Amino acid sequence: MSLTLCVMLWAVDGRLDDLAAYEDDVLTLLGRHGARLVARVRHRDGGDDRPAEVQIIDLPDEAALDAYMRDPDRLAMAPRREVCVARTEIMRVQHVAPR
Repeated sequence: MSLTLCVMLWAVDGRLDDLAAYEDDVLTLLGRHGARLVARVRHRDGGDDRPAEVQIIDLPDEAALDAYMRDPDRLAMAPRREVCVARTEIMRVQHVAPR
């Protein structure tokens, strides 16, 4: 069964550009697992306890999510992530047709 994720990312203070660069790179790995980035939006400064970036990602199934999370190239980028991502929240969501 397919799934859709809403991924919210908070940047470490002063590391918004690093977070964006990391996400630029790591999101290119989605296609390997049959996933696709539907939307990606960024808050100008990520302040006021708001996420710096929000992504909507479609995946074919749980196995694809697991494979993406365990992708060796993604895991190799973990040190970059640790210095720029302060917090991540992931919600499973559903697409809603506009009225």
